[in-house]
Amino acid sequence: MTDRKATARWTGDLASGSGKVTLESSGIGEFDVSWPARTEEPNGVTSPEELIAAAHSSCYCMQFSALLARAGTPPETIETSAKVTFGRSGGGYAITGIVLTVRAVVPGISADDFAEIAEQAKQTCPVSAALTGTTIELDAALS
Repeated sequence: MTDRKATARWTGDLASGSGKVTLESSGIGEFDVSWPARTEEPNGVTSPEELIAAAHSSCYCMQFSALLARAGTPPETIETSAKVTFGRSGGGYAITGIVLTVRAVVPGISADDFAEIAEQAKQTCPVSAALTGTTIELDAALS
């Protein structure tokens, strides 16, 4: 088992306040966060949804790569973008969906096998599993 740690510090109220998220385990950075970055334009500030998109896209690439290799068709490249949608839902705000867009170069694989393994990666990626309850769509294609 491994643990990873990030810490957020918030100052002020929700609408006009701001915060910083520090990636403590890696030590690679501190990032500004704000409510407007979640609900309007980012303007150089991140949001929890962007951080989730980063985690999900990188986790998916790792899982897909492992499954392709296990099937005897290791990838040359996989590029995954994750679009996390945040907005009003019911009586408040929520993450309402995630779309994973995947393009990959995988020599020797059929389109059907590619699609099947891509879907399996979506289902078994640990970040997907952590986000159970959120609709996750997949658009996967060979490049």
